[in-house]
Formats: sequence, structure tokens, C-alpha cells
Amino acid sequence: MQANSRLSDDCKLTDAQMRDFIVNGYLTVKTDLPRSVHETIYRKTLESTEKEGNLGNNILPRVPELQAVFEDTAVRGAFTSILGENYVMHSHRHPHQNKPHSDGQGFHKDSYWGYEKVRHHCPRWAMAFYYPQDAPLEMGPSSVLPGTQYYSTRITEDSDSELAICGEAGTVSIIHFDIWHRAMANQTDKTRYMMKFQFIRMEAPEVPEWNVTDPHWQPEGINPATPAHQGTWRHVWNWVAGEANGRTAEAGNGSLSAHITALGSDDADVRANAADQLGLSGESAADAIPQLIEALRDNYEPVRLNAAYALGTIGKPAVPQLIATLGDENGPTRRMAAYALAAVGAPAVTALTEALQHTEDAVRIEATYALAQIGDSAEAAVPALVEHTKDSADQVRRYLADTFGGIGPAAAPAVPALIEMLENDEDKQARFEAALALAQIGPASSDAVPALEKALRDPDRYVRDNAIHALKRIDTPEAESALYDYLLMARWCPITNRQSTH
Repeated sequence: MQANSRLSDDCKLTDAQMRDFIVNGYLTVKTDLPRSVHETIYRKTLESTEKEGNLGNNILPRVPELQAVFEDTAVRGAFTSILGENYVMHSHRHPHQNKPHSDGQGFHKDSYWGYEKVRHHCPRWAMAFYYPQDAPLEMGPSSVLPGTQYYSTRITEDSDSELAICGEAGTVSIIHFDIWHRAMANQTDKTRYMMKFQFIRMEAPEVPEWNVTDPHWQPEGINPATPAHQGTWRHVWNWVAGEANGRTAEAGNGSLSAHITALGSDDADVRANAADQLGLSGESAADAIPQLIEALRDNYEPVRLNAAYALGTIGKPAVPQLIATLGDENGPTRRMAAYALAAVGAPAVTALTEALQHTEDAVRIEATYALAQIGDSAEAAVPALVEHTKDSADQVRRYLADTFGGIGPAAAPAVPALIEMLENDEDKQARFEAALALAQIGPASSDAVPALEKALRDPDRYVRDNAIHALKRIDTPEAESALYDYLLMARWCPITNRQSTH
């Protein structure tokens, strides 16, 4: 599915809703479909599951009424606001069954279907949780830990902040892909279904795509109990609004020495708040760079997170020490340095490009990841990136392709290298990323049509999926012909089963 018609602004999210999504990682909308549609979806899902088991990725062709849910204007408006007008539906989807009297799940983040991908703070991926039946608390709805989309680890073992996503039939919750969530215990005699679908941003944001009133980040309406990550939230807001990375500096707050001292506190929350406050001062907090670099090694993730985005707002003066930290022996520290360099943006591109020559795999991996997050401001790195598309480290090649996709049409010089990756890379994730990059580059990838046509027979289902998206977005007669030929070969009859074979 791809958004294919413009929505009116009143169908899109408000500033307050976007702010809530950025802070908490979820929002809920209600479709305008009649209840009978949801009843049909529930009945058909139940009947097909009883005959065939879990329908997995085939839930949409087996229950095509689901398409109406994701074409609903409220749902499209929410996804357009978060992922941009030309977002696409990923082919991985799953009808989650919560059977009667289940014990529920433990909290987890979704994997990328067997792939290894670094978690994105900016919303490049999102999920929809849709209920085709009423899902009150006693029926075991899904729940989330609000705000945890920015954490790689659970910072607490208790579930005090758990929020049940309850709702009547037709409720759709839009979830940041990386939020911690689970299915709760079903205390009823009825099976609860939740349909999970995934969506991808295809283009870097250039302007706000929600119903914007004030394009500037305003820390309003945030629950005081929510751990403060003003630097992270503001960075994500600016990114979605189309502002270049690094444009977040503000006037100094006059308390730099006190905040630097507080970074050494024994209280983890005091340290986290100090790092966050330093991030509000922009480049004027440059004297705190050594202490913030050390805070990237803190054993409490909110401290590391706030330190990373504080260094990002300091900008260019922090780049040399951040580049050096990419070689730290501690993986989480390296990753936070990469997040910080991505937040610095264009002023970090030259140093990151030079880091591609490093002999240590870990440094090259984090450097390419940071360039991928910088996106179109990393265009100057394209020639150097092309030289590394045969890097010995799989993760480097994956993030190289990710970078080309993030840069978009300006990465057209990389198309021959992406074709080579798509055709010959032994790593299926590198092929997946290459096909997705060609889709994100769009019509400028037209030379890749023959390779994409061959990729429709790739042994990996998600490489094939991205090849389909690429051919659709290239949109030449040759690409269209390849898609039609594939459709005729791959068409699937959704009513064929053991009881009805012809």
C-alpha cells in the first residue's frame, strides 16, 4: 500500500498529537468504518485461522477487508503526519492471537524479521495495532511502556508506567517501531485479535506533514513523571519538520557550571537531568564536552541518551571527541556517539567520511550508521561510500545502502553500486537494504530495473518486497511491465483452501 491521494489538513495530526507521539511513542485513532466491517474481519480471521493456522503475512489477501482499515482517512492522516505522504506498507504483517485465559507476554521490542538493525530514534518505521473486536482490559489488549522507544534496555523491571491500549472494534494505535510493548493477560472466554502491520518512510521530511500551527518544538502538555529528554524530543521534532540536523542551539541557561558538576552526582536522575539541561545551551555548552563524552559511558541509559543529544546540539566543536569515541570498547557508548554525530548533522560529514577508512570494523559500522541517519545532508559522502560497498563487514554494507536511501535521488551516482549489491551480495540484509535504497532513490534508479526484475525471484521474501516498491516508484514502462509479469506469476487466490480447491 502507498498513499496515493492528498489528504486535507483536518485529517492529519495536530501539533499536540505529534508532540505526544514523539514523547510517548504511540497514539490512537478510530476508523470511520461501520462496525459490520470489523465484525467481518474478525469472523473471517477466526474461520481461516481455525482451518490453516496463523495466516502471517497472508492475512491481507486472505482478509482483504483489512485494506479499508488502512485506507481510512484517520489512519492515513496519522501515518502521513508521521512517515510522510509517500509512506509504504511493509509486507510483514501478523494477526496476533491472544487466546482465552492466556497469561500474556513479557515486554519486548519487535525484531526486524530476523535482520539486525539499529533502532531509529527518528520515525523511519512505524506499526499499526488494529483491533477487529472490542478489546477491553479484561480481554488482554496490547500495552506499551510510554517513552521507551528511545531505550535499548528496560531501565526498570517494574511495570508501573504500563499503559493498556484498550479500545472498541476499529481502534488503530500507531506505534513507534521500537517501543517496549506486550500482550496483556486475556481473562475472557473469547479470542482477542490484534492485527500488526508495519510501514516505512520513503523520503526524508522537508516540511511538516501534519496539521502544523507552530513549527517550533514546545515542551507543553508533557506528564511531569515522564523522564525528561528534551534534547531528544526536540531533535526528533525538528527532523520530522524538515529542519537540518544541528539546528537546535539556544541561548545559554546561565547554569553551566552547576550542570557540569551535577553530571558527577551519585543520583542517576540528577545526572540525566544535568545532561538534558546542558543540551538546552547549544554550542555555548562546549566547555562541558569532556564531561558529556564521559557521560556516554554512564551505566544508566537515560544519562547516555541525554548526553548524546547535548553533544549533538553543541555541534561541530564536539565532533573530534565523538569520532574518537566511535572506537570505544563499549558498544552502547559507541552507539550513543553515533547518535550524537547524526544529531550534529552536516558539520560531522567530513569527519565521518574519513572514519570510513578506519581499520576497526566497529568504527566503520558506527560511522556509516551515523551518515545514514544524517540523510540528505550527507550527499558529499556518496563517492567515499561507493568505494566501500564491498566492505568486509556486513553491517557496513547494510548502512551504506541505508545512507544512499536516506539521501534519496541525490544518491543516483550510487545506483550501479546498489545494483551490484542487489545482484551479488551474499548477505540477504545487504540485498534488502539495497533494494529499499533503490526504491527511495526512485525514478533516478531506472537503470536498476533489470536487476530489480531478477530480485523478484530472490530467495528472501523481503528483498522481493522492496524490489516491488522500487519498480513501482521508478514507474517506467519497463518497470511496470516487470511488475505485471510478476503479478501474473505470483497471484494468489484468497478463497482457495482444502475445502475449496477450484
